[in-house]
Amino acid sequence: MSIKVSAVSKNYDTQKVLNDISFDAKNAQIIGFLGPNGAGKSTMMKILTGYLKPDEGAVFIDEIDVLKNPLEAQKIIGYLPEHNALYTDMYVREYLNFCATIYKISNSTNVSVKKQIEICIEKVGLQSEAHKKIHQLSKGYQQRVGIAAAILHNPSVLILDEPTTGLDPNQLVEIRALIKELGKDKTVLFSTHILQEVEAVCDRVLIINKGTLLLNESIKNLQGKSLESIFRETTSV
Repeated sequence: MSIKVSAVSKNYDTQKVLNDISFDAKNAQIIGFLGPNGAGKSTMMKILTGYLKPDEGAVFIDEIDVLKNPLEAQKIIGYLPEHNALYTDMYVREYLNFCATIYKISNSTNVSVKKQIEICIEKVGLQSEAHKKIHQLSKGYQQRVGIAAAILHNPSVLILDEPTTGLDPNQLVEIRALIKELGKDKTVLFSTHILQEVEAVCDRVLIINKGTLLLNESIKNLQGKSLESIFRETTSV
């Protein structure tokens, strides 16, 4: 359960979106990928999940080369994109069953697909809403559906792109608690532009601005320093 990014760069035409990015994440760590809007976070997420190729560099998920074997890597990655397209006319269980088919999750010796869906529903706290159609759910519960879909195949690495965007304060607290719980047995990397999110949830913080990684530090090592002041200093250039 690990992520290793080495010297990744990406250009869009003449604009350098990512500039020589390197970092790693170990087993059962929660990493906050922090930066202003347009800093390059979503581009890095797409590269990590094999949906976009960098111009330079290498990415390994559990020692699988994502650039050479993206489909193999995706089997052990759970991904929640920033704009997660849910089929809102489906019921929750119906949608998760559909996702299981897409992911080619089959009945195993120990756990049926139906049982795995129920495990994920319970894990993300959807039991009381699972009988509803997705469009009937609040934004917070819709995010839970997206996270449930992302963990259906029991990935070892979870990548969440702005998972708390648009949530109200109560929903924020609930989704943060869920991310902490998932981080107990998975490597979790999630992007955000909200400082309090990183302080509340993460073991380590990465700060990116204009495609350049400016900070890679343990939260514990920041004690006595304000993350807000560090963020302002590093992103004001």
